[in-house]
Amino acid sequence: MAIIKITLPDGSVKEFPQGIKGIEIAQSISEGLARNSLSIEVNGEIWDLSRPINQDSSIKIFTWNDKSGKYAFWHSSAHLFAEALEALYPGAKFGIGPPIENGFYYDVDLGDTPFGDEELAAVEKKMIELAKQNNAFVRRDVSKKEAVEYFTAKGDPYKLELIDSLTDGSITFYQQGNFVDLCRGPHIPTTGPIKAIKLLSVAGAYWRGDEKNKMLKRIYGITFPKQKELEEYLFLLEEAKKRDHRKLGKELELFAFSEKVGMGLPLWLPKGTVLRERLEQFMRRAQIKAGYDPVVTPHIGSKQLYVTSGHYEKYGKDSFQPIHTPDESEEFFLKPMNCPHHCEIYKFKPRSYKDLPVRLAEFGTVYRYEQSGELHGLTRVRGFTQDDAHIFCMPDQVKGEFVKVIELVLFVFKALGFENYTAQVSLPDPENKAKYIGEKEQWDIAGRQIQEAADECGLKTVAVKGEAAFYGPKLDFMVKDALGRSWQLGTIQVDYQLPQRFELEYVGADNQKHTPVMIHRAPFGSLERFVAVLIEHCAGNFPLWLAPEQFSVLPISEKFNDYAQQVVNTLKEHDIRGFLDDRDEKIGRKIRDSEVKKVPFMLIVGEKEATEGKISVRKHGEGDKGSMALQEFVEQFRPDFMMPNS
Repeated sequence: MAIIKITLPDGSVKEFPQGIKGIEIAQSISEGLARNSLSIEVNGEIWDLSRPINQDSSIKIFTWNDKSGKYAFWHSSAHLFAEALEALYPGAKFGIGPPIENGFYYDVDLGDTPFGDEELAAVEKKMIELAKQNNAFVRRDVSKKEAVEYFTAKGDPYKLELIDSLTDGSITFYQQGNFVDLCRGPHIPTTGPIKAIKLLSVAGAYWRGDEKNKMLKRIYGITFPKQKELEEYLFLLEEAKKRDHRKLGKELELFAFSEKVGMGLPLWLPKGTVLRERLEQFMRRAQIKAGYDPVVTPHIGSKQLYVTSGHYEKYGKDSFQPIHTPDESEEFFLKPMNCPHHCEIYKFKPRSYKDLPVRLAEFGTVYRYEQSGELHGLTRVRGFTQDDAHIFCMPDQVKGEFVKVIELVLFVFKALGFENYTAQVSLPDPENKAKYIGEKEQWDIAGRQIQEAADECGLKTVAVKGEAAFYGPKLDFMVKDALGRSWQLGTIQVDYQLPQRFELEYVGADNQKHTPVMIHRAPFGSLERFVAVLIEHCAGNFPLWLAPEQFSVLPISEKFNDYAQQVVNTLKEHDIRGFLDDRDEKIGRKIRDSEVKKVPFMLIVGEKEATEGKISVRKHGEGDKGSMALQEFVEQFRPDFMMPNS
């Protein structure tokens, strides 16, 4: 029998008979690894552990502790769900059932059958019953003809539509127990490891995301190898509901939405506007120190601007419809990006190498037509403001400028309490070259410059293919919040393409014309999304310097309102924000209301405080901090009240 060489993650090489399976390789390493193995990567592709390996390969074996292990586990759980659903609802028709970041969903057509909590519980019970059978997930290659015949007989139009777009010779079925599904895999070896199951919710989803198609039921679920892990997840899920930025945004009076204004167009209320403006002031101050020049550009631009940039070709279908004027030759779009406008600002006058880098910064509002079903609070809106900036520099300045931007992003994260993050180098998809513009050589150079800058800053990076912008690779910061959820916030991109498309130039030291390189950066990303993540991260308990209201003054009775107003005035003279609660309410009620509003400090004043010129201090969530002179309070907490310095 032929021998093949298998390279393990540590670089060691082992020889095995041709046709060796991943599970057998795991067993050769240790029985413990074999018991916990869920999937295997073979030459960069994720496989089932039962697939034979017939050539020299590099492998990685994944367990529950790996993202790819969870992916296979939840993918298999989606199939287990479908098996259970079909057993209880014969004739159910199935769309797609992918794994997602946490768990899985399956789009199903149950006709007019009602499906609520009681039905979810019944399917859960059936899933547990089937999982205990420990049925193997068996992969089988099928011809297109056989696939069509099977799902025609089954009467499933959704699978038939999916098969129609597949190439004969590339189609596979997976079967566990009596259930067969169209699927490319991978899957875990058997249903046995799926021990804890929870079906979470039912939503509506148009087939293939098209509003013209039928709306299916999208059923979300999650599974774990242990019941304890499920219980911990459900606890975090409840905590996430308490922290939901839509709920807290309403309770704290930060933002609102109006059907009359339009879906996905947030209205910032006074307190939310203070929060937003504090973030803007914080970033503006840091940008000025870093040498940025502020600019302002219109909310619209001519169609030709976005044709030149490439945004019209790539994103035209996701934009709002064109704006037409009485002049039939004019056509405008709501601004989907700020960068084309900034290119025109750079082009305003001749530039010399001595002028570079040019750093242009703008809090620019842009507009994207998101589908109504995809809108979600502030995290997915149709109008949002980016803390956008574009750096125009010479090629030999790229790495140095990129390093400075990384330092700015990390300063922002530290100031706002985001300590757990991953730097993701987002690269193009080599299988979809039509998605991008420009020459491969320039893309390769940009990718190296990003990696070198990240290395110089000591960042641990992961490379992800297919996540680059259409004009260049980027460094995305994936931030974990207090509940361990991952969010993409800051981004930095290297772009050799737009300067060429806009014919941007500078005169070099050789007195010849050259094309600058463009760095796009947005540490917040969008203010709307950043605020949403921040609300949920800190549960509305903002850093003191950022809180819309930093204190409330609570007089025990109306007799002390005048002294209470003096306290308010004094604090405001020190640029400390707050309000006087002079309602005719008992002090206990006033304290409770301030606690609910998450006001950081409650300053209580009565006869003793008014006589001695003091305040009684309570801190949100911590209780009484004792009595002190007003000036002592200011001096003790002033550093926390003030904006961090970059």
